[in-house]
Amino acid sequence: MHTRPTDEKFCTECGARIRRKAEICPNCGVRQYGPTAPNGKNRIAAALLALFLGSFGVHKFYLGKVGLGVLYLIFSWTGIPGIVGIIEFVILITMSDEQFAAKYGGI
Repeated sequence: MHTRPTDEKFCTECGARIRRKAEICPNCGVRQYGPTAPNGKNRIAAALLALFLGSFGVHKFYLGKVGLGVLYLIFSWTGIPGIVGIIEFVILITMSDEQFAAKYGGI
């Protein structure tokens, strides 16, 4: 089985093999995003906020989901947002940077 070198990745748009540090795909011209989304949000920061302050919805406010953040605050006394925050921590920490940028980056 052929494995790709560690200095390569696939373009998020066309799937072409490109250098890991490439900012723009030379094949299709689409900008590639690293650990931060285009709006400056960081996946690891969001995951840690979900883990430690998920009961209060701080990670939702950070990601621009103010309505959900308020909902978490309202129901924080039940403990349910804390459990959901732990689940969202796992989701965020296992998500790729490209998936995070597509979902929360405003692209």
